[in-house]
Amino acid sequence: MITGASSGIGAGFAEALAARGADLVLVARSADVLENTAQRLRAAHGVRVEVVVQDLTAPGAVAAVRAATDQRGLTVDGLINNAGFASAGRFHEVPADRVNTEVALDVAALVDLTTAYLPGMVERRRGAILNVASIAAYQPTPYMAVYGAAKAFVLSFSQALWQENRRAGVRVTAVCPGPVDTGFFGVVGTSEARVGRPRSAGYVVERALRAVERNRPVVTPGPENAWVPLVSRLLPRRLVASVTARSLRGAADAPSAARVPTAGARTAGFPVTDH
Repeated sequence: MITGASSGIGAGFAEALAARGADLVLVARSADVLENTAQRLRAAHGVRVEVVVQDLTAPGAVAAVRAATDQRGLTVDGLINNAGFASAGRFHEVPADRVNTEVALDVAALVDLTTAYLPGMVERRRGAILNVASIAAYQPTPYMAVYGAAKAFVLSFSQALWQENRRAGVRVTAVCPGPVDTGFFGVVGTSEARVGRPRSAGYVVERALRAVERNRPVVTPGPENAWVPLVSRLLPRRLVASVTARSLRGAADAPSAARVPTAGARTAGFPVTDH
């Protein structure tokens, strides 16, 4: 199962796994794009691809996803929690509805999906969970405060589950990419939040899947990002926050979707993209 599978890293995971012969369940809000992706993968790789159209921030979303897989007789042995988005700007200027939606997708939906499918993996003593975090998880992230905090949760959560399940036949990995060439920054509302060399979705997917195969709890794709965890551990948090703020300050002043909601937006209706 891949969430946020209609584009970006999520679509990259779908392509890579289908090419390896894996049957898939694709979850996203974009029905037409998801169906087109599923049809293409079926034709190209001869695999079974099921589609579940679901806004993961809606009330009861994960229960609906679980009901859909149960009704179709599907056993989920691999879960890729990829769907997510970010807000850029000073926290007090970001609309509360957007903040709530960001937490609902980046944290709550990830936990709820893990709750729904991990017990079955443990019972069968096989399975894998891959959570998409970010290098933002390693330090306080001024001007993207909620996103950095959400990804810090995802990283810590994943590491804890890796330890709990390492002898239960279930692998848990967090992938912490830097900038990736997807539509992510269009939803953030500014490219000022992008720091460092952007990598392709395929590059991130390849390294993430390799880390799962090797049962590594964390992978940070790209040698240019390898210093981030080390520096974040060695330097005082106050200094790290200050340096990060200087890097991202432009995001606070750019015309941002974080401060200008889409017309007619509701709590679960802001534009959401894959990472």
